Amino acid sequence: MAAGDNPDRLRSDAAFSMLCGSSPIEASSGKTIRHRLNRGGDRQANAALYRIVVARLRHDQQTKDYLARRISEGKSKKEAIRCLKRYVAREVFAVLHGNPRPQPAIHQPP
Repeated sequence: MAAGDNPDRLRSDAAFSMLCGSSPIEASSGKTIRHRLNRGGDRQANAALYRIVVARLRHDQQTKDYLARRISEGKSKKEAIRCLKRYVAREVFAVLHGNPRPQPAIHQPP
């Protein structure tokens, strides 16, 4: 993985995102404000984040809803996927540092 054997060297989720190449880079022009995907960093880690996003888009309804909301806000599908990759990078960073997000409780009938 991109973090190697020492994930403590990464100070923040932004540093991990930069290492994976999923951090946003400003690509604004005039009145148009947008960000593009960072082409630097570990390409294998970036490809892994992309695969996670694609799998979530196929199977996870919350991710599908997020994509639809971003597209309705005026972002392209490519920009929305960039946002999703950044979101996944935050989650992976939290797991690397032992702070996984809490899992929702499964409702079981009585």
